[in-house]
Order: sequence, then C-alpha cells, then structure tokens
Amino acid sequence: MIRRVALLPVTLLLAFVLPFAACAQTAPAVVEGTDYEVLENPGTFDKVGKGEIEVAEVFAYTCHHCHDLAPKIDAWRAKLPKNVKVRYVPAGYDLDDPFGRAFFASQQLGTLSRTHAATFRALHDEQVLPMNPTDAELTAYYATQGVDAKKFTAALASPQVAKNMQAARDFSLRIQLQGTPTIIVDGKYRVLGRSLDDMLRIASALIANPPR
Repeated sequence: MIRRVALLPVTLLLAFVLPFAACAQTAPAVVEGTDYEVLENPGTFDKVGKGEIEVAEVFAYTCHHCHDLAPKIDAWRAKLPKNVKVRYVPAGYDLDDPFGRAFFASQQLGTLSRTHAATFRALHDEQVLPMNPTDAELTAYYATQGVDAKKFTAALASPQVAKNMQAARDFSLRIQLQGTPTIIVDGKYRVLGRSLDDMLRIASALIANPPR
C-alpha cells in the first residue's frame, strides 16, 4: 500500500507531461532561412482587426502549382481559427491582367465561390479558356458558372476593380514577389517550403507560434 501511494504522484506527473513532450516532437519549430524569411517591408494586403492574422496567397490562375494548391488551401482554411483571415491576391505583374481583373470582378459581385476553383479547372483540366482571354471570353465562361453577364462586364470596367488591381501590384512589389504561389503570413513572413504541403505546414506553425 505504501509503495502504491508513493508511486501515484509520479504516475500522474508522467501522464501530464508525456502528451506535451509528444506534441513538441511532432511539431518541430520552423527555421528562418529554411522554412520562412522575414519581409524587408512588412504589411498586410488588406486591413486586419485587433487579434486577427492575415494569410495572403499570391496566385495566378495560369500557374499550375497554384491550381494544385487550391484544393489543399481550401481544406486547410476550413480548419483555421476564426481570427485567421485567408485572402487570395492575384499576382500584380500587370494591371491589365485579364484573370486578375476577373477575380476582383467576381469578388465584387460575391460570386467567388462559383468562379475561383472553376477558373483553375477551366484552364488546367477542361482547357476551355485560353491563357490570355478577352473580356468577352471571360464573361461568356463566367456566365456558364451562374454569373450575370451584364453585371460582370460592368464590374470588369469598374473603378473598384482597377483600385484592387493597383493594390495587388503594390503588394507584389512590396513583398518582392518572385513567383507563385507565394504565402505571406501576418504581413511579415514569406513561407518557403519544399512542397505545397510543406508550405501549409510552415504557415500553420507561423500562425500558432510567431517568431519572436
């Protein structure tokens, strides 16, 4: 009886400590220069509220790796805390980029849930859109996804879309965009990584434990 009483506190202590030790082993810390780099000119793409964290994915519809990342980041996004805001940002190489303008036009109309993944499929899987489409070709395709053609045409030419394209270009220049997809966490950290899944692992770690 005496031995059992003496061992009980140790058993409880191990039961408490071991799960945390296991977590530490399965979630290694990210390393600057290998997993991420700190931006020289920090800043989020859009405004964030107090306690919120922005994760910006800079993408291009014509980018095959972005096409592959799209379903992965959607599934990952669904598991994030509510204070994490994932924002898609068209690569701002060209203010007249048809796909960038189409993204912001669809966003303005509230139809991204119909068009974002569909545009990737149209280019890479179904090949029903050219890589450099006209506004008319984009409008015709988006109409097949349930987007009002007249409203979409008007949105493409709207001042708001032009403003958003300029903001995307400014953001791309500020982060010194080198390619797509690029993930920026909290306006401070550029995710590196060896694969698409590794990029999301690193982003998760940066969200959970920001570098100090």
